[in-house]
Amino acid sequence: MKKHKIFHIIASASILFVFNSACFNFKIDEKPPNFIIIYADDLGYNDLGCFGSELIRTPNIDKMSGEGIRFTNFYAQTVCGPSRAALMTGCYPSRIAQWKNERTIHPGVHPKEVFIPEVLKQKNYSTACIGKWDMARHSQTKFAPDLMPLEQGFDYFFGTPSSNDRRVRLMKNDQVIEENAKFNTLTKRYTDEGLAFIRENRKKPFFLYLAHTMPHTIIDASLQFKGKSERGLYGDVVEELDWNVGRIMDELKKLKLDKNTYVIFMSDNGPWYLDNHPKLSTYKDSGGSHGGSSIPLRGHKTSTWEGGVRVPCIFWGAKIPSNVTCNEMASTLDIMPTIANLAGVTAPKDRIIDGENIQPLILGEKMKFDNERIFFYYQAWHLQAVRKGKWKLHIPSEKQKDWKVWNKTEDWIELSEPELFDLERDLGETTNLATQYPEIVEDLLKEIERALIDIGSGEQLGAGVRSFDE
Repeated sequence: MKKHKIFHIIASASILFVFNSACFNFKIDEKPPNFIIIYADDLGYNDLGCFGSELIRTPNIDKMSGEGIRFTNFYAQTVCGPSRAALMTGCYPSRIAQWKNERTIHPGVHPKEVFIPEVLKQKNYSTACIGKWDMARHSQTKFAPDLMPLEQGFDYFFGTPSSNDRRVRLMKNDQVIEENAKFNTLTKRYTDEGLAFIRENRKKPFFLYLAHTMPHTIIDASLQFKGKSERGLYGDVVEELDWNVGRIMDELKKLKLDKNTYVIFMSDNGPWYLDNHPKLSTYKDSGGSHGGSSIPLRGHKTSTWEGGVRVPCIFWGAKIPSNVTCNEMASTLDIMPTIANLAGVTAPKDRIIDGENIQPLILGEKMKFDNERIFFYYQAWHLQAVRKGKWKLHIPSEKQKDWKVWNKTEDWIELSEPELFDLERDLGETTNLATQYPEIVEDLLKEIERALIDIGSGEQLGAGVRSFDE
């Protein structure tokens, strides 16, 4: 009898030990969440079905929106390179240190700036950059090798150094594998590479930055999609992009990774307007302009009107609630600190990070921020506007002549006085309310002054601008 009792006690203790050990090991071995950023190039606010397009079919991205959170007040930067730099560092591009202190529109981001994959290395994430880079000088051939993805925390690179303005030079890691890749193959090839990376790293925490070349001018679609859209070639390109987004979502579900993977879909800036361009205005098709649509917003890429910087954005997967629309203001600046928080790692504390952690919004814990957020609109290095809450103030500022051909004539105007708009009632920025609300103008001008002191504008560098070189 005593022997039986002793055995019972030992058995119970063993079971308890195994149970506790299992629980302990579960906590230790729990895999951090995966992250995928799908970055479209020059996709307009109105180019997806879930954002109002009636001519372009995007069933997969629409489904993503229905199963996730759609942000209606999400901001990027006015052009490609600065937008990518803001995304990767969580900082306004004008604040970021540039290689050799070059002040170029498309920044050569200094290697001492901290990128998302470098932050995630605190938990040994596998990381890949697939697609367009554009942060090592804006050139397919004269880019700086020291500023390419493998030097900024990525384990693997398959893509192109810059935009497809004339050609796409395709690279694998640090080797050129094609001098002139066919444009109509890129969307699928990038996705194929992304899927291979996901499969290979499905048992590890991973970060995939899938930065598509399309629909940046000059565009093309594969035979499977060409001529199929009611919006002409541009629509064909977006519909092919949508199909490939669906492939990513399907693979995550197939591998049972969707419940532990955060997917973010967005655009790097507003759409091109090509009608005034002396060379590219010939890019017309049955759907109209070769560029996208920013309706109901005013303006296009390169401008600080809403159409130049407000972009479609969707969060999907992991713990994100379904079918939610968030009208709070957020931006690409917020992605790095948010990913860091979700991964349980620390964002850089030795420098200013302009973005904020928006985890409470994307997990549905909050529907509104506690305080009114502020966003500064820069065109290249020039500060041109500020938003606080529903109010947006444009200030008199120097217009960059290089961007004139990319804008409608009525949008390329010099302001002699500040102009104030209520974005809740006037998305198209048609009615200047500056004289009716002088106290709002005064308050926003104080925010402008704060930005000028901290970040600067044009040739005037603010005290908070970083430089790691003499």
